[in-house]
Amino acid sequence: MESKNPVFSRSRQQHAGWAGPAPSPDTLRNMYDAPSYAPPAPPAHRAMTLDDVVVRGFLTLGALVVAAAAAWMLNVPPGVAIGAAVVALILGLIASFTQSANPALILGYAVFEGVFLGKISQVFEGAISGIVLQAVLGTAFAFGAVLTVYSLRVVRVTPKLVKFGMAAAIAVVGLVLVNLIVGIFNGVGLGLRTDSPIGWIFSIVMILVGCFFLLLDFDAIEQGVRQGAPEKFAWQCAFGLTLSLVWIYLEVLRFISYFTGDD
Repeated sequence: MESKNPVFSRSRQQHAGWAGPAPSPDTLRNMYDAPSYAPPAPPAHRAMTLDDVVVRGFLTLGALVVAAAAAWMLNVPPGVAIGAAVVALILGLIASFTQSANPALILGYAVFEGVFLGKISQVFEGAISGIVLQAVLGTAFAFGAVLTVYSLRVVRVTPKLVKFGMAAAIAVVGLVLVNLIVGIFNGVGLGLRTDSPIGWIFSIVMILVGCFFLLLDFDAIEQGVRQGAPEKFAWQCAFGLTLSLVWIYLEVLRFISYFTGDD
């Protein structure tokens, strides 16, 4: 029976106006299937992985080795090798100070550096047979030793270590420049690059500085992977590893030459 109470009659009219038409079964099904929350937005970039660093590291080192082998086999003139070293230095400084991850820039550095390494390796091999293989093995041993020390956390990359390590690196680079300038006038400089106890000690220090740079490279790779750095950062990591290995190789080559040369 319909109520004659005007309050209930007014309330019934208002509810009918608010409710509107009943939803269809398809509408109810779509409402049920719809997620109750918005899905998270996809990341703006793919995060770097260790595999990315390994692949780009092999590409960079591969370009360097191929260029070095070509320079050796083609017997490029010393002037070409020096010019390649200057270009590699410029490209390396640009990549370092701008923190560039441009593959063309980094691979270009590797090619020009490879031309220089190929020529200087040829010169050393011509003077001392087998020295290049010894230097390559020594560099590989240094790489494996530093990687083991870092993986086992025997040495931790702390702010204090970075501070003292960078101070030592700046100091030795400064000494090399001073030695070069003094050598223009007296022919031997400060004796840092001579076959003498001072030269031996300085070469060992330079090798240790190169190993310190490797520690920084490993730490940068680990932190980049852990913090989800962009994939392109792997190129900068590969560049850092290549720089450190070139540094160590040249110093090992020089150090071995002190003890295997003809008397």
